[in-house]
Amino acid sequence: METLIKHIKTHWTDKILGLFFRFAASGKIPAKWFLATIPSKAERAINSERLTLEIVSHCWKYAHLLDYQLSSLVNYPPTQLNVIVTVFYSSEDADTVAMLDFFAEQTVNNITWNWQELPKEKLFRRSIGRNQAALNTQADWVWFTDCDLVFHHYCLDGLAESLKGKSEVLFFPLQERITTLLTETDPILVKGAKPQVLDIDTSNFHTVNITRATGPLQITNGTVARSCGYCKTIGIYQKPENHWCKAYEDRAFRWLLRSQGVGIDIPGIYRIQHITKGRYKKGTIKTRLRQNIRRMREKNSN
Repeated sequence: METLIKHIKTHWTDKILGLFFRFAASGKIPAKWFLATIPSKAERAINSERLTLEIVSHCWKYAHLLDYQLSSLVNYPPTQLNVIVTVFYSSEDADTVAMLDFFAEQTVNNITWNWQELPKEKLFRRSIGRNQAALNTQADWVWFTDCDLVFHHYCLDGLAESLKGKSEVLFFPLQERITTLLTETDPILVKGAKPQVLDIDTSNFHTVNITRATGPLQITNGTVARSCGYCKTIGIYQKPENHWCKAYEDRAFRWLLRSQGVGIDIPGIYRIQHITKGRYKKGTIKTRLRQNIRRMREKNSN
């Protein structure tokens, strides 16, 4: 009984803290209360020569999407910058392990693969891996993204041109190209289930405009990342969980950095949208409700 009571108290304490930081990240509370300072413009390293970018992604039950992301780096390797590809994963996700093993064997110019295993409880809180990567990065810039994003023709070289000599805290692309919501039986997702180098048919995507640095589109100055981490001062966002947590910390990250990001032109960004979420149990009423809500949102946005 004592253990149960403790569990209930912890559960509701976390709920309250989660609501508090969602409220705080709306701008109602000063960010300096939780992150006193960020590196000034003068303190941020500026590289006008060859840049290094670290791409940070997470994968849990999304190997069929990760295939396209890693394939895009094989098919369209950068020539104007060096790229470290960091993927956080759990050994309990066999499909993702197989996918990473396959791509580890692919030698690609200017690409360094960097697989980072985490216990699934830490993987489920995405900001834990992002914070680890941010604090330890040696890169000039860090692109926090999701494994459904594809870096197509000239994407990374175009980014390199846009970032040279820049020192802003946070950037984001002004546009991305997305699919409709695909079911798990769609040929695109079925093909991605087998470890292989694939490419996308760009005619299946339509263009949308971006207005801020959302979760998969946060490109952060390396000096800022090393200093500030990723919500490192907010305990609830560094706490392991037994289920995949909705990424409310993305908004908190922008709040802590005092920036919604600066939009820049980056070509070749594609995202594969999917109706079936790996983090949810299949067939449950809650999952079907979430899927219907996503369909309605997509319909209203078109």
